[in-house]
Amino acid sequence: MTLRFVLDPEPTPALREEITVLWTEVSNAGGAVGFVPPVEVAEVRPVAERQFAGLGPDRLLVGFEPGGRAVAVVFFEDMRFGLMDHWRLLKRVMVHPECQGRGYGAQLLAEAERVARDWGLAGLKLTLRGGHGLEEFYGRSGYVEVGRVPGAIRVAPGDDRDDVTMWLDLRA
Repeated sequence: MTLRFVLDPEPTPALREEITVLWTEVSNAGGAVGFVPPVEVAEVRPVAERQFAGLGPDRLLVGFEPGGRAVAVVFFEDMRFGLMDHWRLLKRVMVHPECQGRGYGAQLLAEAERVARDWGLAGLKLTLRGGHGLEEFYGRSGYVEVGRVPGAIRVAPGDDRDDVTMWLDLRA
């Protein structure tokens, strides 16, 4: 099934809530999007609202299923620094847990790449929490590992994960 993507949808209260619930469900399914399960919507909401507050310089891409449910989300974060205006940081790359394994993540990354190329960007950067095998997933979409800080993310006492930086070069 192909998703319908919308760049910069109106961030209505209903859409913000839908994305916040999605974010919570992704986190509770083990997704590395800023939280460690178990987490409640009330814990995610303030972080989500800060992310939504950046919209304007930051951009939002949402993938909708045919029924209209938002199931894939990514934020393009502007670095707010002129010398880095030629690339964007992808934040909160999320696919609803019920929809994983359907190729939606690859569709989301392909659409993000298409948008970035349309904007004339030189590259896309993302960071991920090691230990989930995400390097392989992003690698299949052309991202390469360009940095790693060992043990930089502490998800629990005695459970430190690497902070991995990946880059998609759009200049080719």
